[in-house]
Amino acid sequence: MTNSFLRRTLGRVVPQRYVLAFMGFCGVANAYIMRGCLSIAITQMVREHSVDNFNQSDPDACPYPDDYNRVKNVSLKSDGYDWSEQTQGVILSAFYYGYIFTHIPGGLLAQRYGGKHTLGLGILSTGVLTMLTPWVADHGPTAMVILRILMGLGEGTTFPALSTLLAQWSPPLERSQLSTLVFAGVQIGSVVSTAGGGFILQNHSWQAVFYIFGLLGVVWYLVWCFLCYNDPSSHPFISPEELEYLKESIGETSRRDDLGGTPWVAILTSGAVWATIIGETGHDWGLFTIVTDLPKYMNDVMHFSIADNGILTSMPYLVMWITSLALGYVADKLLEKKIIGITNLRKVLATLGAVGPAVGCLLASYAGCNKTAVAILFTVGMGFMGFCYASLRVNSLDLSPNFAGTIMALANGIGSVSGMVAPTLIGFMVPNRTLMEWRLVFWVMSAVLVLSNFVFIFWGSGEVQPWNDPKGPEEDFEVPDIRRKSTLTGGEPIREKYKNRYPTTDSYKK
Repeated sequence: MTNSFLRRTLGRVVPQRYVLAFMGFCGVANAYIMRGCLSIAITQMVREHSVDNFNQSDPDACPYPDDYNRVKNVSLKSDGYDWSEQTQGVILSAFYYGYIFTHIPGGLLAQRYGGKHTLGLGILSTGVLTMLTPWVADHGPTAMVILRILMGLGEGTTFPALSTLLAQWSPPLERSQLSTLVFAGVQIGSVVSTAGGGFILQNHSWQAVFYIFGLLGVVWYLVWCFLCYNDPSSHPFISPEELEYLKESIGETSRRDDLGGTPWVAILTSGAVWATIIGETGHDWGLFTIVTDLPKYMNDVMHFSIADNGILTSMPYLVMWITSLALGYVADKLLEKKIIGITNLRKVLATLGAVGPAVGCLLASYAGCNKTAVAILFTVGMGFMGFCYASLRVNSLDLSPNFAGTIMALANGIGSVSGMVAPTLIGFMVPNRTLMEWRLVFWVMSAVLVLSNFVFIFWGSGEVQPWNDPKGPEEDFEVPDIRRKSTLTGGEPIREKYKNRYPTTDSYKK
């Protein structure tokens, strides 16, 4: 197929910024499927201790159902891996020890060479390592820790690379929608890893979980290489109309080579940047607590069957996904109609995204053994976490489109400390797997969410920072003013040409 044919067909039928957003969404989903599938599989990988050894002195202990652990092709786990709760916590958290180290290199590589292969190769390597997990598990917990660290190294480039790509592909008044679409892959990945993992465990061996999900990551990489490109100007079959629209709305459609070095001093001394980092760290603590340990809570405390565990632990992510997509659309509309300024909008959404999960998870822990109430409270509470995707997740693009990859690398990288600490800490906090021990876990999670959100409320911002462009604001291509004249259309104002589909950026700049 020639590029001209593709430009006439695919390029005109489907806007390529939406193709990139959808493939980015699938990439994030694959990343979270591969990092999260161990959380559901480990419930069947490890040796089951005698029921009487746990909860026997706990007056709040939930009863075991009659069919507990009667799962097709799964033994009663007397021959599973003899890994303690503490060992499981270390294995689950090991991913983030690698994850944290490739964020800044990934952001710098994406800014210099583009995000396409920086993201793609990271997902590919994780897919291969995921398929190797059953073989590595037979070599003991130390080997599993090393494997999970290597998987983290591969995935650490994901969010910095995507932020760099979105800065090149998303017009300001589509930024919330496109960004939340991409980052909503977090929830769908969690849904597939838990519900899909539960289904696979129900009908096959636990090894199949890693073979199937790892292969999905490899297949995604092959499609990604063909369909997606670093920026609109280098895309071989983008339509001329979309290229012109993106050039006029964003101001620049190719990676800039004239920015010089990254302004590290300005970034690291920016209160707005640190507010984003701290807010993201608190958000990640809550998210990683649920992603990593909710299946264990449902199994160890609530005693759901494997099939029910997979379905019920996936529901919060499904609601979170719906919420995040809806809020992305609503956020852009609120900015377009000038109902609220961008800074206040980001803070309001971040607050709801912190308080809602804190209250929901706490109430779930106080609902005791009422399985219906627990499932509903976790689902509603975590649904509020979707508000963060139109606030904290997109904030790096607000502060500096030119250096969004670096800021996302800092925010998501430092936020990954939560993924390192939370599972390990939880392993030590719940040695007997009692309801009271887990209730303390959710109190800690709630405190981290709320306190970090206070920092974002007081010091956060949605404004483009002065150091975004070393050349000065008068030459800043990344903060477009659609009132300026278009050099591509003979001087016709962009506001008039695109008034129906790109009304104004004034509200974005407020």
